[in-house]
Amino acid sequence: MRLRIRVQPNSRQPGIEELPDGTLKVRVSAPPQEGKANIAVIEALAKHLGVAKTRIRILHGQSGRDKLVEVI
Repeated sequence: MRLRIRVQPNSRQPGIEELPDGTLKVRVSAPPQEGKANIAVIEALAKHLGVAKTRIRILHGQSGRDKLVEVI
């Protein structure tokens, strides 16, 4: 399964919500430095979807806010 997500780093209230276009907005408290926000996104998605962190990987958008994520 592939998901389009929009990341909001440095958020005061972490969480996940679905936008009208089907994209998931993932708010994380981690800063967008040294991959910390990407790690937090994977952890949040794993918890939200009920899968292991190792089953989620970022296909596109490693350094941007818009990402394509694959869940295997």
